[in-house]
Amino acid sequence: MSIEKVRAFFAARGRGGDVLEFPVSSATVELAAQAVGVIPARIAKTLSFAVDGGCVLIVCAGDAKIDNPKFKAQFHTKATMLTPEQVLSFTGHAVGGVCPFAIERADVKTYLDVSLRRFE
Repeated sequence: MSIEKVRAFFAARGRGGDVLEFPVSSATVELAAQAVGVIPARIAKTLSFAVDGGCVLIVCAGDAKIDNPKFKAQFHTKATMLTPEQVLSFTGHAVGGVCPFAIERADVKTYLDVSLRRFE
């Protein structure tokens, strides 16, 4: 299960106490914001896209949207989200629980969107 992989990832780096779990679902930005008690913009969401037969993850603020022309300029392809099955295969995490840590495959690249700069 993905949460165990994430816990082990953080524990190996001395950050085991940083993993938060909630008695309610946090599978969407809105649900996660309610669970934590913050506005949706403060939730970092991880989006999974197909690029060159592989996968890239983009972590952005919860209220951010992907700018298609900028995506194409960066990756030289149209922004196409992966299917839930592809996400699980590439990352080891199911949709609704994808994070940029403890990724299944080493060839998955993670990018941080500028929308995160608004927050400390």
